[in-house]
Amino acid sequence: MSPFQLTRTLPEDATDAALRADVLHGLSRTPKTLPPKWFYDARGSELFEEITALPEYYPTRAEREILLARADEIAAATGARTLIELGSGSSEKTRHLLDALPGMEAYVPVDVSGSALSAAADALLAERPALSVHALIADFTRELTLPRTPGPRLVVFLGGTIGNLLPTERAAFLRAVRERLEPGDALLLGTDLVKDESVLVPAYDDRSGVTAAFNKNVLSVIDRELGADFDPAAFDHVAVWDSENEWIEMRLRANRALTVKIPELDLVVHFDAGEEMRTEVSAKFRQDGVRSELSAAGLELRHWWTDTEGRFALSLSAPPARR
Repeated sequence: MSPFQLTRTLPEDATDAALRADVLHGLSRTPKTLPPKWFYDARGSELFEEITALPEYYPTRAEREILLARADEIAAATGARTLIELGSGSSEKTRHLLDALPGMEAYVPVDVSGSALSAAADALLAERPALSVHALIADFTRELTLPRTPGPRLVVFLGGTIGNLLPTERAAFLRAVRERLEPGDALLLGTDLVKDESVLVPAYDDRSGVTAAFNKNVLSVIDRELGADFDPAAFDHVAVWDSENEWIEMRLRANRALTVKIPELDLVVHFDAGEEMRTEVSAKFRQDGVRSELSAAGLELRHWWTDTEGRFALSLSAPPARR
């Protein structure tokens, strides 16, 4: 395998088609919704990087703390020779695992952004010229074909991103991951944990307004890509804790009655004053719940690590050993 390969498994027009389908579906229903993946154009990605450095936003720091403290244990437990990262982005946190896995031969980052994959690969190969990088432009929530790489393989899904999936979506995702695991492979999963509302809500509604700008950026994406006339100033950022479902919801609330035209979809959307549109769910977890969801997908929880304040967890799971 050459040091760097980039494979596209998404059709060239897949992103545009998915955006059209999601906006048409989400804005034609009651209550209105938009999926969070559309936050992440170039500007949205910049804003999210700012969010991760905010004092209120603990998940990135907590997960990094666990990776630094437990990378050697993860390496010992898996003996992985291939690291597969779903939603890899800049691959920054992955470096801690690569440093701790001396037998690592191949890295397979999976992301929808080809430019992000290429930039991350260039940075990694400058530091690790012997590493083979086979990047996949793919949507990991859909059918995913992985390249042939040396085993054992460690699949990682970090950042608490699994919390952005609704329960039925999580179940389907975990089953799909399980189907791709061979004997000896494992899954390293990052999950944000249930904690007091006074800690959770500020993490999604910071005083400096960066998260509000990030939330409203989805409207700018729709304006640019679909010719819509959303006015971000007509919406207020809202973050609420749903104690029944144990998740944070981010919403955009219309601060006046308005009508939005989306010419590319031949769609006209009316908002009443005070009407809210959900843009993200961020579920929080408990150990027993994670164990149960993994088990339902055919995975066995082997290790559970948290940061020192118990805010975030990394879990290592694998298919049950054959008896």
